[in-house]
Amino acid sequence: MSLRERLARLRVDTTPLRESRDFRLLFWAGTVFYLGGMVSYVAVPFQLYHLTHSNFAVGLLGIIELVPLVVFGLYGGALADHVDRRTMVLGTGIAQAVLTLGLVLNASLPHPQVWTIYLIGAMLSAAQSLQRPSREALIPRTVRHQQLSAAVALSSLGMQIGLLAGPALGGVLIQAVGVTWCYAIDVTGMVIACLLFARLRRYPATDRSNPPSLKGIVEGLHYAVRRKDLMGTYLIDIVAMFLAMPTVLYPALAATVLHAPSAYGLLISVGTVGSLLATATSGWTARVHHHGRAVVLAAATWGAAVALAGLTTNLWLVLACFALAGAADMVSGIFRGTIWHQTIPDSMRGRLAGIEMLSYSLGPLGGQARAGLVADRFGVRASITSGGVLCVAGVAVTAAWLRGFWAYDARTDEHALHERRVREAREAGPATEAAT
Repeated sequence: MSLRERLARLRVDTTPLRESRDFRLLFWAGTVFYLGGMVSYVAVPFQLYHLTHSNFAVGLLGIIELVPLVVFGLYGGALADHVDRRTMVLGTGIAQAVLTLGLVLNASLPHPQVWTIYLIGAMLSAAQSLQRPSREALIPRTVRHQQLSAAVALSSLGMQIGLLAGPALGGVLIQAVGVTWCYAIDVTGMVIACLLFARLRRYPATDRSNPPSLKGIVEGLHYAVRRKDLMGTYLIDIVAMFLAMPTVLYPALAATVLHAPSAYGLLISVGTVGSLLATATSGWTARVHHHGRAVVLAAATWGAAVALAGLTTNLWLVLACFALAGAADMVSGIFRGTIWHQTIPDSMRGRLAGIEMLSYSLGPLGGQARAGLVADRFGVRASITSGGVLCVAGVAVTAAWLRGFWAYDARTDEHALHERRVREAREAGPATEAAT
C-alpha cells in the first residue's frame, strides 16, 4: 500500500454526510447550535463578574445549573424513548432561543439583573438537558449500522468547531460590541438550528413505550448496570475525568509555573486542537473492533499525557502534552459513542443517552474540585502530575474489575450482533430511515 493510500485511510469518513440527508441536518444544526452556545459560554461569566466583581458569583452559576442537569437529563432521556425525537429537539431548541432572548433583553437594560441571569441559566440547563438525549438518540436512526463510528466522529467534529471558534468569537464581540451582541449571535444560531431541525423527518418511538416515569428511568439505570460494556464506558470516563481534569488550574499554571500569563488562551484551546486532529484522522477507527480495549488505552494515554504536562515547565512541551491528552480523550469518546450507538436498543436509547450525559458531565465537575483542592494543598504541578498518575492507575484498576469490557469485540458481542440484525432488517425494508 502506498503512502498516499495509507494517508487516505486516516481521513475522517464523511460517508454519513454524503449519504444521509437527516444526518447532514443534524450535523449542521448541532454545529451552529454549539458555536452560538460557546459565544454565550464566555459572555455569561464575563457579565456576571462585571456586575458583581465576585468569583464566587461566577462559580455559583455552575452550582445552580447542576440540579436541572441531573433531573432533566434523566427525564429527557425517558421522554426521548416515548415521543417523537424530532419534536423534542425542535421544541427544546425553540425554548432555548426564547430563553437566550431573555439574556439579550436583560443585558440591554441600564442595570442588568444578576438574579435574571441565574434564573435563565437554570432554565437553559433544563432545556439543554431535555434536548441532548433526543439529539444523541437520533444519530443511530439516521445512518447505517456500519457508519456509526464515522457518524460519532463527525458529530464530535462539529462540536470541536464550536469549541475553537465560539470562545474566540465571543471574546472579540465582548471587547468590540458587548455581551448583548454575544447573546444575540447565540439566538441567531439557535433559530438557524431550529429551522434545520424542522426539516428532519419524524422519528417516533420504534416500539411500544410507556410515558416517562420514575419506574422507566430506574429501568434504564438497571439496564446500564447489568451490562459491563456500558458500565465500562461510563466508569472509565468518570475515573479519567475526575482524577486528571486540569482545566481549572490553567490560570495558575500559566501565571505561576510557566510564567506566561498570556499563554492561558493557548492552554484553553490546545486540547481542542488535539481533539480536532484526532477526529480529522479518525478513518482508522472503523477498522478497530475491540472498542473496550481502545477506550481503556485512550483513557490511560490521557492520564499519562496530563502527568507529563505537570513534570515540565517548558511551555511548548506542556502544550504538546495537553494536545496529546485532547486527542486521546477524543479517541476514547469515539469508541464509547460507537459502543453506545451499536449496542443499545432504540427503545432504551433515550434513557441511556441521559445517563451518558450525566457520566461525562459529573466527572469533569468533580475533577475540577479535586484539582483545585490538591493544588491549594500541594501546588499546581503536584496536582496535575498526581492526577495523571492516579488516572492511569484508576483506569487500569477499573478495567481489571470490568474484565469483560477489555475483551469487548463488536464482531462477536451479543448486543452488537442483535442490533446489527435489527437495523439490517429495518434498512432492507421499504421505509429505510437512513435514506439519502
